[in-house]
Amino acid sequence: MIYLNAFLLSGIVCAIGQIILENTKLTPGHLNAILVVIGALLSFFGVYEILVSFAGAGATVPITNFGHLLFTGAYEGFKQDGITGLLSNIFSTSSGGVTVTIVMAFLVSLFAKPKN
Repeated sequence: MIYLNAFLLSGIVCAIGQIILENTKLTPGHLNAILVVIGALLSFFGVYEILVSFAGAGATVPITNFGHLLFTGAYEGFKQDGITGLLSNIFSTSSGGVTVTIVMAFLVSLFAKPKN
């Protein structure tokens, strides 16, 4: 059942994104930023943890999870060290994913030839 829930949640996120892209003049970059902010807001209101427990990877894979991770790291840092912790821990929970993304993008750029 968890596979079906993951598929449905990720599919809904993707479908909403596609509908927004096709019916507005927003660029994919704008949509990414909007989805990250939505993930952070859902985490702020405590909804994102419910989504993670319901759909597992269906909630932890989409771009909305990056907003959730940013908020979680910042909030934990704020609880520990106040405003200094908020600023210093914002990437603590997402640093591994960001590092892998940068390394993989570099490796792909070594072998891929861009087209005009």
